[in-house]
Amino acid sequence: MLFRESAASVATRILEGSLALHLTENFRHQHGRRAGQAEVRSWERSLPALVNALMEVGLGDVEVLIEYSLPLTSKRADAVLAGVHPTTGEPSYVVVELKQWSEAHPEEDEPLLCRIPSYRDAVLNPIEQVRGYCEYLLSFNGALERMPKSLSGVAFLHNATEFGVAGLRSVKEDQHGRMYTGQERGAFLDFLRSRLAAKPGAEAADLLLGGRIRPSKQLMAVAAAEIRDREQFVLLAEQRVAYEQVMSAVRKAKRSNHKQVVVVTGGPGSGKSVVALSLLGELYRRGVTALHATGSASFTKTMRKVAGAQKPAVQKLFMYFNSFMAAEPNDLDVLICDEAHRLRKTSANRYTKAELRTGRPQVAELIDAARVPVFLLDQHQVVRPGEMGTKEEIKRAAAEQGLDCTVVELDGQFRCGGSDAYEKWVVDLLGLEGGTPGEWEPDGKLELRTAGSPQELEDFLAARREAGYGARMSAGYCWKWTTKVTPDMTALPTDVVIGDWARPWNVYGDRSVLGAPPAPLWATDPAGFGQVGCVYTAQGFEYDWSGVIIGPDLVWRTDRWVVDRSASKDPIFTKATPDSDIDRLIRNTYKVLLTRGMVGTIIYSTDPETREKLRSLVHPTSGVEAPVLV
Repeated sequence: MLFRESAASVATRILEGSLALHLTENFRHQHGRRAGQAEVRSWERSLPALVNALMEVGLGDVEVLIEYSLPLTSKRADAVLAGVHPTTGEPSYVVVELKQWSEAHPEEDEPLLCRIPSYRDAVLNPIEQVRGYCEYLLSFNGALERMPKSLSGVAFLHNATEFGVAGLRSVKEDQHGRMYTGQERGAFLDFLRSRLAAKPGAEAADLLLGGRIRPSKQLMAVAAAEIRDREQFVLLAEQRVAYEQVMSAVRKAKRSNHKQVVVVTGGPGSGKSVVALSLLGELYRRGVTALHATGSASFTKTMRKVAGAQKPAVQKLFMYFNSFMAAEPNDLDVLICDEAHRLRKTSANRYTKAELRTGRPQVAELIDAARVPVFLLDQHQVVRPGEMGTKEEIKRAAAEQGLDCTVVELDGQFRCGGSDAYEKWVVDLLGLEGGTPGEWEPDGKLELRTAGSPQELEDFLAARREAGYGARMSAGYCWKWTTKVTPDMTALPTDVVIGDWARPWNVYGDRSVLGAPPAPLWATDPAGFGQVGCVYTAQGFEYDWSGVIIGPDLVWRTDRWVVDRSASKDPIFTKATPDSDIDRLIRNTYKVLLTRGMVGTIIYSTDPETREKLRSLVHPTSGVEAPVLV
């Protein structure tokens, strides 16, 4: 939340001309960047329309929570009004989505999506957008879970006439999602009176803000029910847009011989895999021929085990990118390519039969395989030489076949406690986009710490596990890996040695060894704690607490990072791999490792100067209270 005051106080700040300045400064502090011009314009033009309406109907004592953060995500509702219900006397909350649009029209045959003349891409219908916010809040805020009838949602298009947006009303309206235009301002005032009394709302706001937060439904924990039963996730904003774009393409493919490529891009934790699972679950229930594919053995094998635990047929839905070399064109209705940044130039490897070694690009094979190929990717997660999955590469491959390519960009953050400030801090720390390391400013969403030793890191994580959280340790690939375990061994080889602290890597291979889970299940099986995971077993997964060991392959020297390729023991790097590629891939590796945690991250470096640099950026007082487990 950026700002909280009574409507009367906010109205005073608007008259003084200071509200936007307060919001701009608070935004910079919370998110580590400046607010965009569009956001500032919205504060200057839309918030007065809402606050003036509240004042006009005598609701000056209602609390206005501006830019209210949805729990465990970076998504924000424009405003939440907190007060007392005029009939029941109980707390009452109204989620408000404000739009400056003067006109908007539903996407052809897709009322859940709409087009605005000044926007390039389709966006979610605001009625559905605010309904999603309400449903999400009910799922994750303990205070609302106990009194679901206290919550309502409304979109206020204060510049629009009915004629300009009438088509949006083809979406059903209910308590959680309804819409009023500027032309209907009187009806909007009546709605506010029906939900809020002319009484102070501070106590209700305290109750909402103090609600216990349930940790996010982690991907693997609900995968089985998602695919076999019903939708477990609430898709927000761009996630829902991506979902609807794919479902629209599926319907077009059914009606006519239509083929369309969809690309969904987003950073770690933006919800790409949630979109993928939601699509697969819905398509599976509808009987649409669809498969899920990745380039990750860990991810695919975990999905087969978790999602197909009770129904073996479900296991067959999860494939690899190189499974489609001999596929018949358009044999599938939908192919969902998750973790598509791991696409390779071709699917061939040393085991590929000679007749299949055609040299055909892997992306072309995947596009050929389905009427609606869907690619979900994050270009900053390329960690191996030869991985080449980018938005541009897929668009180029689609254009070569004369196919339409729709791109949806997810800008939300659902990992790292929903802290987009933390993701930016990591990107700047590693210099991935030209930034420089800066001090971590706590934003109340994620706890960040440093450790002075690997034992301190492990002890801290063990304490978090005792408190009921999940936790894992991971490290850069800086220690050789004993890949053969012999029958006479009584313990896993302790390959990761730092001083007198030594721990094993996660198990090599697909079988459990001495009570430790196989490599693909290291991130999801509780027995994975105690082994150190590498980027190949951590990528694509999430856990509550992440402990990251930065090895000697990345060290801070005076004023810059130095990548030491000789310190990397990753066998995938060869003498032929250029220094520039290794530099980029090692930094990307630590980006992946540092963005696995949902609740918090603790970092240790094996290098003294690097430890001191990290300590100077992350102060001991930077901790925040983690969300309470319920």
